Amino acid sequence: MRIHILGICGTFMGGLAALAREQGHAVEGSDQGIYPPMSTQLAALGIALREAYRAEHLQPAPDLVLVGNALSRGNPAVEYLLEAGLCYVSGPQWLGESVLPGRRVLAVAGTHGKTTTTALLAHVLESAGRAPGFLVGGVPANFGVSARLGGGPDFVVEADEYDTAFFDKRSKFVHYRPRIAVLNNLEYDHADIFPDVAAIQRQFHHLVRIVPAGGRLVVNGEDDRLAAVLAMGCWTPVERFAIDRADVEWRAEPRAADGSAFVVHHRGVPVGEARWNLLGRHNVMNALAAVAAAHAAGVAVADALAALPSFASAKRRLETVGAANGITVYDDFAHHPTAIATTLAGLRARVGAARILVGMEPRSNSMRLGAHADELAPALRDADRVLFLQRPGLPWDAARVTGALDRRGGTASSVDELLAALAVEARAGDHVVFMSNGGFENAPARFAALIGAVAPGAPPNRSDVP
Repeated sequence: MRIHILGICGTFMGGLAALAREQGHAVEGSDQGIYPPMSTQLAALGIALREAYRAEHLQPAPDLVLVGNALSRGNPAVEYLLEAGLCYVSGPQWLGESVLPGRRVLAVAGTHGKTTTTALLAHVLESAGRAPGFLVGGVPANFGVSARLGGGPDFVVEADEYDTAFFDKRSKFVHYRPRIAVLNNLEYDHADIFPDVAAIQRQFHHLVRIVPAGGRLVVNGEDDRLAAVLAMGCWTPVERFAIDRADVEWRAEPRAADGSAFVVHHRGVPVGEARWNLLGRHNVMNALAAVAAAHAAGVAVADALAALPSFASAKRRLETVGAANGITVYDDFAHHPTAIATTLAGLRARVGAARILVGMEPRSNSMRLGAHADELAPALRDADRVLFLQRPGLPWDAARVTGALDRRGGTASSVDELLAALAVEARAGDHVVFMSNGGFENAPARFAALIGAVAPGAPPNRSDVP
């Protein structure tokens, strides 16, 4: 079958391309922006890439078109495929119908931590010899690819609550029909499609409804919004995880302030200690979720904990880009105030009194709409200096954030201006964190080059999040 993928350079659709190619299909695709690392990964698989969305890219007609959720009516390729009567489906539907049947699906949902927890769960299963398939909304460093079919019965998928496609406004995750589902957390996000938290909770309950009674729900026991979701109706055994509650099935007892060491308790009994390289309370919660989900799939707790030290996380999760002249540069996929706060708190616990400088791009739809504006300044409390990118098209005044930072905040109208200001500001001993869930015009790598640092890894990874 010849498959054409619209939006192929996003991590999710690019992952689908890799899976389809592995199945033996002839795969090609189009995107508005084609650049590494996804373009390199796809080219290595023999997948032809075409710049822009044009009708001629769909000529002659492919057997099937997979439509990414970034495309909408008015797009030239969309208008052509509708007019020409081409066969098309959404990416999540294709995954659910062509890859997942016959597999034990482990789905990871939540406002935060999906990519890290999905990558970690796949790594734990791999370390246990299970050879899982997976699709991650990023590039897990332990695997070097965002998706693979795998050779075992398990398939781990990052389960996004964002809508499926312009013709299917359900959340992506309802297509996956998991047997084991992780509900990491639930907060207001995606202001462009959800009017309020209640609308998101309804979508999460749609996911809860399709997990079988013989499966498992692994749920954040500290999240009241998730508790409300379960109260709508639950037909599956639930195992909760937490740090600050003792009345849960899985609890972590911190042994280091930065989250690098903790004891795991299962049903009130200590079952092992974990030491690893990730930072922050949020990552301890991610680890608990992954251990609990792997245990539900039959992995011994000791084996799951033994895999944690070798976990290298996904790219752009406080990823070290380079260091020079005593300055360390990081790239972080920041899309929500809670994620920003927990990431910076973990870094602060690790670096102590050293200065933390932040360059921030409000890239997600919720950020650009100003839905989180009042929460951003408190989320940045652990930063010593913040430079906020206020492009001319931003529909709200960034002074709502910078003005609340007690002279620690400033704005820049372009990435060039932001980089120049940070270069003047930074000094030996500083930690400079670039926070955005978009490309940020390659700002982290450019800043690293500006100060003479050599980046140890690949260029930043593109996001599917609009």
